[in-house]
Amino acid sequence: MKPSQRQTTPLDLGALRARLQAEQGQQYWRSLEEVAATREFAEFLYREFPHQAAEWHDPVSRRRFLQLMGASLALAGLSACSRQPEEHIMPYVRAPEEMVPGKPLFFATALPLGGIANGVLAESHMGRPTKIEGNPEHPASLGATDVFAQAAVLSLYDPDRSQVVSNAGRISTWSAFLTAISAALETQRLKKGAGLRVLTETVTSLTLAAQFEALRTTFPLAAWHQYEPVTRDTARAGARLALGEEVNTIYHFDKADVILALEADFLSPGPGSLRYARDFTAKRQVRAGHTAMNRLYVIESTPSLTGAMADHCLPLRPSMIAAFARAVARELGAIAAHDMPSEMPEPQAPWVRAVVRDLQQHRQTSVVLVGEQQPPVVHALAHAVNHALGNVGNTVVYTAPVEAQPVDHLESLDALVRDIEAGKVDMLVMLGGNPVYTAPANLHFSEWLSKVKLRVHLGLYEDETSALCHWHIPEAHALEAWSDARAYDGTVSIMQPLIAPLYGGKSAHELLAALLGQPERSGYAIVRDYWQSQHHGENFERFWRTALHDGLVPDTALPHRETKSPSVPTLAGEQPAAAPQGLELIFRPDPTVWDGRFANNGWLQELPKPLTKLTWDNAALLSPATAERLGLRNEEVVELRYQGRTVRAPVWLLPGQADEAVTIHLGYGRWRAGKVGTGTGFNAYALRTSEAPWFGSGLEIHPTGERYALATTQHHHSMEGRHLVRVGTLEHFLAQPHFVHDMAHMPAPELTLYPQHAYEGSAWGMAIDLNACIGCNACTIACQAENNIPIVGKTEVARGREMHWLRIDRYYKGTLDNPETYHQVVLCMHCENAPCEVVCPVAATVHSSEGLNDMVYNRCVGTRYCSNNCPYKVRRFNFLQYADDQTPSLKALRNPNVTVRTRGVMEKCTYCVQRINVARIEAEKENRHIRDGDVVTACQAACPTGAIVFGNINDPHSRVARLRGEPLHYSLLAELNTRPRTTYLAKLRNPNPALTPPQEHG
Repeated sequence: MKPSQRQTTPLDLGALRARLQAEQGQQYWRSLEEVAATREFAEFLYREFPHQAAEWHDPVSRRRFLQLMGASLALAGLSACSRQPEEHIMPYVRAPEEMVPGKPLFFATALPLGGIANGVLAESHMGRPTKIEGNPEHPASLGATDVFAQAAVLSLYDPDRSQVVSNAGRISTWSAFLTAISAALETQRLKKGAGLRVLTETVTSLTLAAQFEALRTTFPLAAWHQYEPVTRDTARAGARLALGEEVNTIYHFDKADVILALEADFLSPGPGSLRYARDFTAKRQVRAGHTAMNRLYVIESTPSLTGAMADHCLPLRPSMIAAFARAVARELGAIAAHDMPSEMPEPQAPWVRAVVRDLQQHRQTSVVLVGEQQPPVVHALAHAVNHALGNVGNTVVYTAPVEAQPVDHLESLDALVRDIEAGKVDMLVMLGGNPVYTAPANLHFSEWLSKVKLRVHLGLYEDETSALCHWHIPEAHALEAWSDARAYDGTVSIMQPLIAPLYGGKSAHELLAALLGQPERSGYAIVRDYWQSQHHGENFERFWRTALHDGLVPDTALPHRETKSPSVPTLAGEQPAAAPQGLELIFRPDPTVWDGRFANNGWLQELPKPLTKLTWDNAALLSPATAERLGLRNEEVVELRYQGRTVRAPVWLLPGQADEAVTIHLGYGRWRAGKVGTGTGFNAYALRTSEAPWFGSGLEIHPTGERYALATTQHHHSMEGRHLVRVGTLEHFLAQPHFVHDMAHMPAPELTLYPQHAYEGSAWGMAIDLNACIGCNACTIACQAENNIPIVGKTEVARGREMHWLRIDRYYKGTLDNPETYHQVVLCMHCENAPCEVVCPVAATVHSSEGLNDMVYNRCVGTRYCSNNCPYKVRRFNFLQYADDQTPSLKALRNPNVTVRTRGVMEKCTYCVQRINVARIEAEKENRHIRDGDVVTACQAACPTGAIVFGNINDPHSRVARLRGEPLHYSLLAELNTRPRTTYLAKLRNPNPALTPPQEHG
């Protein structure tokens, strides 16, 4: 971690807190620096070029002015004339019949995360996968995707992927590997596999499970272990504690009116999150004739997407959440008062009373759920509460586990380490994963791994684990391999490859087949043969083709399971622990690189994290009050000392973080990730132990006196001082349905010097429902994948030069310690009276006949006048040659229907004009008008909640036209009379009057 020499203005947090408390009316803010009006914030706000901008405030002569302008125009001309990369074309001699240049094919498949599959449609251009869309027929995705699915194509073409079989660091071959392990396998056959161990991540593949059964038959004394750092171990243990068996819990948020989430971030990536987000937000849409909303209470230690959507959010240290759950369970009669005495401090008592009363009034239509980071007893309490409220069978259902072999991952890895320590392991085969990097620090896995005589690793990258293995086998990407996997509800998808393995990679099925003495069997044959053995109908070929076409195997969702009532005596045995002293340390998967597996994905590294807006780094997150007590400030490097281990990390102050708790995100600090991911951030795994995998007490923080520069986008593209995000309560809306229109003056359309234009055909527009937007960033990455948007790197992001066409602004309102959080998607407004168009000297930005604000890249000379004149700050300039036109594999990544921009060119959102053109061509071929829904923009397709709606505003029956007629509809910066085509529906909250003081709306 290289120290920074950058000097920043210290923040007086006490003064900031007092200023916010003294504010009258609505006050939205994006960062602590903005509230303090620091020098750095003012510089970002008022100066696009901080150093050169000072020239314009000096009393310079006319000659100096002309010198500066002449130099600017000369550089603009030079940058616009940058040399285009050479491109070689090769014609087809015989083109495949189904392959039409410019017309993509879509294939249904699935992408697993933590073993749990989400159904997707992969877009393929001329045999090249270029884009991922959700599968609308799949129950887990309903046509939506998350950031990891959208970024999968970049991982596929990553030039740093493992490309050869290696033996002890030297290039080898697959046949040499088979020869080398044959003797070891023969030895194991004689020993019945007593020295053979296989380590995988979570497995839901039925085919892979069948192969493991065959492996047990051949090697009956061999053992199969599972480990990955982000699991549902505590949820399974909680079910065993309360119900006496392992179950998979599924929530029906579409039936829930009141939700209590205890450290449960069900809107962030995880099992069922896409479906949960859609069902949850559907109950919050207020339209004509429908004025009911659900209510969400969130208790959490670290701000999350779910907490940002909450009507009430209470920050608590993670160790105190169990006491809150006990108090709720006791008040609801789910447990006897003597079983678990109350420990709830008085400040939280009003919360308990209000939540309990609300849950009691919504029996059978409420949900209580717990996050994986809480201990089993809290999960058990949630099962008891749901049963007491009559939610089981209505909003909460149980099925058998979706995992092929449910195990406690930490116990499984610990058992493997003990076997190695005892000398019982002769051969260890690791199928995926990176345990050398992700294993708990107290297990010393890397040290024990070196004791195994034969170590084999299958992985996408030659990573930290590969470096310590005798043999490394390149793994086939999920888009290159045949497999199958279950979704959160058990629905099976057959995963089909979109492209042959780019680097000759092997799947886990093929490596297991080699262990079984069948190295010649392909992944296709293995998966197909398994399903043929399971099919009992007459026409297997029809079944197989239908399953591939639809992206799921019909009737494979797991049936609902009846369970016994939660056992109160069992819960009574779990006595509450004493309140911990000192700081607590919290571990969380990173919202962009997860557990580290996506560390080399540049799209995800540069994606601003939803709440901190940090890029390219992780940080130690502290509440403002804790930082004030410790005398710490942003970017100050501290030593985190925990259980005899030490890590250095920069500090980041996060409003809404629980006091006396420090959160660090996993996935950074890697030393063998690839060119993009190596050396970014610090390694949180160095402090993580198997005894406290998610949180623990006893953390010590010691300042080092050093600073480390973090690249955050929270100051960039600021539009402060106006009514941007508009928020009200449901009660206020019912009393004053048009309250959003009272917040700003809307000039009459004719009060303008712009010429009026009548749109006879289509007039494209977009409506974004802030009540449905959860701030997940899926739209941002979808736009990047669709439109060939480059990454720029940490240094350029710090200068405010990130290239995302679509950004999500995060706003706070309220106190410094527990503010309300709001998200607003901002992209090109495609203004009718576009300020950018009238200032371009070469007509590079023009208005189309359908109302689009188009960019003509070949005309742009890079003056950037358009960007300076855009009040929405949505234009992006290629200051350097950001697009990589040299790496061969990345050329296959790009969408051929979108121009790749070069240095000196301005770019911005186009409303996915290439998709509009495709729909227009199809409509003309069928001699009809473009129908509503024919054009779906990339951001709209990815959105898990349906918050983004695009269409023809001239069609009164289109969804977008109907939304523009809603009373919550408003335009951003309408007072400027730009008449934007991108508009919004205001956000509504549904607070409990018992917890809400009187407040204004805005």
